Amino acid sequence: MSEISATSYRKEMERLGVDLSWKSSQIEGNTYSLLETERLLRESKTASGKTQAEAVMLLNHKYTLRFLLDNKDYLQTLSIRRVEDIQSMLVNGLDTEKGLRHRRVGITGTNYRPLDNEFQIREAMENACTFINGRQNIFEKALLALLLISYIQPFADGNKRTSRLVCNGILLANDYCPLSFRTVDSIDYKKAMLVFYEQNNIVPFKDIFISQYQFAVGEYF
Repeated sequence: MSEISATSYRKEMERLGVDLSWKSSQIEGNTYSLLETERLLRESKTASGKTQAEAVMLLNHKYTLRFLLDNKDYLQTLSIRRVEDIQSMLVNGLDTEKGLRHRRVGITGTNYRPLDNEFQIREAMENACTFINGRQNIFEKALLALLLISYIQPFADGNKRTSRLVCNGILLANDYCPLSFRTVDSIDYKKAMLVFYEQNNIVPFKDIFISQYQFAVGEYF
């Protein structure tokens, strides 16, 4: 890679990181705009009328993505411990538990109820990691991580944020560009996830994954 292309790559990854931090947080209810997110992440300027927790959520996204960029092989092989590490970075400084949960959680808008026994949760995560590691296609591995972590809901909070960054960590570990999810509608994202929760139908979310990867390749690289 030439010096110019390396500089260009870093610049585009920084832009993608802003977009990912904004959209991933927006899906979870964060009210920062894309412009406000850019100012926060690049100039450390918080937006007026926003909570400190919203700023921390965005900054944690930036830090975690930077960690994955600096440690590209970190999610080459998936393990519970490494998924826990990603969740811990994402919720650092927020009022939530780190690591696998020990209590029941519910999901708004669906009758689906995740496992509520900590031993079953650990077993489900072990099985998911083994299953994902055994797949050969990198895109399949990334998509499965995105869906299964969200489905199992192994953490008290930060499950979908963790799933998106684990997905991207798998792509990065195999020299593929990550997704920013910038152009996906938050409601469409949630609807596709609910279809998977309730029907185990992967098609709507697979369509989102493909379109967002195509966008990432065309927009950033």
